[in-house]
Amino acid sequence: MKTVLFDYGNVVSLPQAPEDVERMAGGDPGFEARYWEVRLDFDRGSLDPAAYWSHVYGRPMAGRDLDAVVALDVASWSRPNEETVAIIDELAGVGVPMALLSNMPVCVAEGIDGLPFMRPIGPRFYSGRMGLVKPEPEIFHETVAWLGVAPADLVFVDDRLENIAAAERAGLGVVHFRDAAALREDLKALLT
Repeated sequence: MKTVLFDYGNVVSLPQAPEDVERMAGGDPGFEARYWEVRLDFDRGSLDPAAYWSHVYGRPMAGRDLDAVVALDVASWSRPNEETVAIIDELAGVGVPMALLSNMPVCVAEGIDGLPFMRPIGPRFYSGRMGLVKPEPEIFHETVAWLGVAPADLVFVDDRLENIAAAERAGLGVVHFRDAAALREDLKALLT
């Protein structure tokens, strides 16, 4: 039986809501550019939360200020895509194995792991714990090795084409996530 390997952001979760981003930005028009500028380094674990958020805000971040912005960041990624969650629940109901592979810093992963809609998905591979990020080929090779399955026995679901292309080069089956309705049809074709 094939295992479905889900991405998290913009697949299992909804994109960040503008109001969540604004809460973190506090009216700073350059916030979003700095948020994404070194995010992959944060996702990889090359930057700890203090270094990352100090870069984003342009001032030292520590203590309660740091804890508060980390909590806001976790909250901004905590809104489930209910349509995808329904598919996950359907897959769990018929015994399809599932796992997660996400570019995510450890502090956000710790907050996401406890969300109720994540229960059916496991094991979970987070870039911050692996020291690798998608679309690097090594992250797919390590995930496949840890799962102990052939790459062709995985179906990787991601919204980013560069990640899909990298997974395909690593031998995984792939689904480019556009919306839940298309995902349901794509998975039917690949899992039957």
